[in-house]
Amino acid sequence: MIYVDADACPVKPEILKVAERHGLEVTFVANSGLRPSRDPMVHNVIVSNAFDAADNWIAEHAGAGDVVVTADVPLAVRCVATGAFVSGPTGRVFDETNIGMASAMRDLGAHLRETGESKGYNAAFSPKDRSRFLETFDRLCRRAKNLSAEAGGQR
Repeated sequence: MIYVDADACPVKPEILKVAERHGLEVTFVANSGLRPSRDPMVHNVIVSNAFDAADNWIAEHAGAGDVVVTADVPLAVRCVATGAFVSGPTGRVFDETNIGMASAMRDLGAHLRETGESKGYNAAFSPKDRSRFLETFDRLCRRAKNLSAEAGGQR
């Protein structure tokens, strides 16, 4: 299963393309409207506007061997802890080897913004980011399928 933190996710079409190729179900989770799909493998979940409602829903449902797409580092921390494969929309993989540093850097950046030391501008999403995401996401989907096959499809 693929779970997507869908609010402001710039790679939804790429997710659908790769998921279809691998025969994996996709669940988009957001606080507001999502484009409906007739594809039975694509599910939309609309959660309340409460702070972190989408993140909480994903963290409660994602587990070992699932693939999660999010730019939210605290959500990535929670999903990595369950054994999920996690990627940001730029193709950045979050795993047990780097999630601690990613979390620390996020906290440092927040502190620098709060103190006025940094303006906190993010780089624009680029075609290179999209390409890197496609490569990373395809690799994570293959890993998830292999893990499911090793477990006899039971998870």
